[in-house]
Amino acid sequence: MDINRKIYQTYHLVRYKENSINRYAQDFIIEEPLHIIVEDRPYSVVMRTPGDEIAHAAGFCLSEGLVESPKDIVSITFRSDIDENSITVRLTDKRKKMVSELLERHGSFSKASCGRCGREMIEDLTNNLKSFNEESEITYQQVLECVEKFFQHQEYYTRTRGTHAVMLFDARLNIIVKAEDVGRHNAMDKSIGSLFLGNRISDVYLAVISSRISLELIQKAARAAIPILISIANPTSMAVELGLKLNMTLICLDKKSGFIVPCGEKRVRSSSI
Repeated sequence: MDINRKIYQTYHLVRYKENSINRYAQDFIIEEPLHIIVEDRPYSVVMRTPGDEIAHAAGFCLSEGLVESPKDIVSITFRSDIDENSITVRLTDKRKKMVSELLERHGSFSKASCGRCGREMIEDLTNNLKSFNEESEITYQQVLECVEKFFQHQEYYTRTRGTHAVMLFDARLNIIVKAEDVGRHNAMDKSIGSLFLGNRISDVYLAVISSRISLELIQKAARAAIPILISIANPTSMAVELGLKLNMTLICLDKKSGFIVPCGEKRVRSSSI
């Protein structure tokens, strides 16, 4: 996160309780648009928390299928002194030809899907995403340990109560990167984008996210080759369907105790086994 950018705004408000009224100052997370321009043409506008714009754009391009390698990117230009809400991406000539259809479409399946059949979307996405093998695994206790680490490292949520977070772990379950943003999809793009630019995306073993698992988060995780997603809320039905097709493991905290595994349960084992 760019320490020079303002991440939250303080407002004075009133809190009402049954027998009291108190005035106090509260920080709220900032939300601003980011215009992502690819090859001098507007590609997308996302509402996000300021900061990590270059990593955000790189992760977004990876998620969209615009790039496969950092070498596909000629430049990512962000001049906060000129325009805090616009970033420009340029691709190699070879890559531009390969993704010309995507560039013409000006958006991902998840954003251009209005009116399309859900199953048709699943088929389209599956054709462009690789399925996972079952080599990776995680124990019951390790899931809980990752979640505990996750809750300990939400700096901006603790202050504003208004952000989503994504935390990526390696195979030894060490935290390798984390990101917070007003949008869960932005937090995912920022986290995978920073590793992608550093040629470290293959280090990721699993991700923990603060929200429900949606179709686009499955898409982004699959593009980053992340086989295990742990979430604080349940997934959508389309996310489960795509997760099943890609052989991903979705783990969701249960309100009563423990967690549920909507798909990919073969990777999860009891600590005692």
